[in-house]
Amino acid sequence: MSRGETEGEIERKKLAGRAGVVGLGTLASRVLGLGRDVAFAAIFTRAETDAFFVAFTIPNALRQLLGEGAIASTVVPVLSGKLATEGEDAAKDFFAKIRGVSLVALTIATALGVAFAGPLCELFATGYHTRIAGGRDEFARTVTLTRIVFPYIFFMGTAALGMAALNAKKKFAVAAFAPGLLNVAFLACALLLPGPLERAGMDRAWALGVGALVGGALQVAAQVPALAAIGYAGRPRLSFADPSVREAFRRLAPMTFGIGVYYIDLVLSRRFLSELPEGAQSYFSWAMRLCDFPQGIFVMALSTAALPSLATFAAKKEFVELRRTYAHGLRLALFVAIPCSVALAVLGEPIVRAIFERGAFDALASRETARALFWQGGAIFTVAAVRQLVPVYYALGDTKTPVVVSAIDLCAFIGLALALRGSMGQAGISAAVAGSSAVQMLLLFALLRSKLGGLELAAIGASAARTLVASSIAAVAAYSAARLVGVSSRVLPGASALVVFGALFVVVAWGVRSEELEEIGGALKRRVLRRAS
Repeated sequence: MSRGETEGEIERKKLAGRAGVVGLGTLASRVLGLGRDVAFAAIFTRAETDAFFVAFTIPNALRQLLGEGAIASTVVPVLSGKLATEGEDAAKDFFAKIRGVSLVALTIATALGVAFAGPLCELFATGYHTRIAGGRDEFARTVTLTRIVFPYIFFMGTAALGMAALNAKKKFAVAAFAPGLLNVAFLACALLLPGPLERAGMDRAWALGVGALVGGALQVAAQVPALAAIGYAGRPRLSFADPSVREAFRRLAPMTFGIGVYYIDLVLSRRFLSELPEGAQSYFSWAMRLCDFPQGIFVMALSTAALPSLATFAAKKEFVELRRTYAHGLRLALFVAIPCSVALAVLGEPIVRAIFERGAFDALASRETARALFWQGGAIFTVAAVRQLVPVYYALGDTKTPVVVSAIDLCAFIGLALALRGSMGQAGISAAVAGSSAVQMLLLFALLRSKLGGLELAAIGASAARTLVASSIAAVAAYSAARLVGVSSRVLPGASALVVFGALFVVVAWGVRSEELEEIGGALKRRVLRRAS
């Protein structure tokens, strides 16, 4: 530590670099995921992808509860607090016990999901009862795919707990890169299995379910050496009497309800989409994939990198440093999220055409996916703000407030979806998601202010304004570039628009003296020089 620098200043200087490690791993995973979805769109029919997206939504939703959502968000603060106040041995003991409990819960959830796949699909896809595609009952196909993919949550829940231990120890690389293995498995199975399955008289779509299981197992295996290196790969133990385990469950209880609200949100969105024409599930899901790409690369990476530091400051009662660290992370997140929101809203259709339009993905699919992307993409900045705000509550041990806000968010989503789905179709569901996310962001801001005694809003607002100016100028130029290239080419309009947008955004951000550009650029430069030396 340099003379005069506080622990908080040191942590904030490291934040961009740590997020860069997570973001680089997530970038690799997102690039592979985009390639995966391009392959899905080209190889499989809309009926096959519609069924898979519903089947994969169900274990993914439970993963939020038993895996990388609620459990990881409760384990990291408790484990970080153990490390800060009681030392390494106590932290390892706690992790072994919470891991044992988690394995039991994951096993039970997996067995129940396989057994009750039919009733679950009734919740998510009742509209599929009237569909027959390629001689196959769409609802029956969805139930079978759900049974195939459900064990995925066992692997992902186990991997998420390993990720929590690595992140608490501020070891981000393995946890960041391991998720890419899921997409490698998906790609391999999508390319290799449909033909053999079809020749054997089985459903080609089963290839997607097999890919999920193989990818989940690979992620668990990839974490084992890293966990062993930090001493967290020991035998799990069951202990419900340990005070720290009980504290983790105390925090988990209200979060379970909150994730339950999220689960209802997913049930309703997928159910609404199942009642719309064929392809609605897929268009909505591909728009989500394009939004996940920028969110995961840096926005979620910042949230992941910041949580251990926030939890440490909360455990030490250093609330001024906690507030400054949260604000610093939010400014960095918005510097990435605002241009992404503007670019995807303004340039959505040429981007979708350039990436997806081939094989079974036609011009109609491009237009419909772009309609969904306009709303979902435009809301990336609100999602980014929520991703930075919620960890502050978790670090403070307040898991109830996010639950209450989630319930209000759900009510907003239902009202907007019911009002918009008739006139806007699947784009109306996307607009409802965007509107409810804005409600969630505003409420979290308002309620956090009373907890921290201030939110550094002046600095955050000034930073966001500079970023919005740079994004708007870049968007006008990029849209013009796409129009000049014309519509005769499938790829060139989107590719040229992205190049122009990115280059001009950086130039204008530099011109308005954006501190975030300097910090992110400096972190990248230091990493490159360190690799080269």
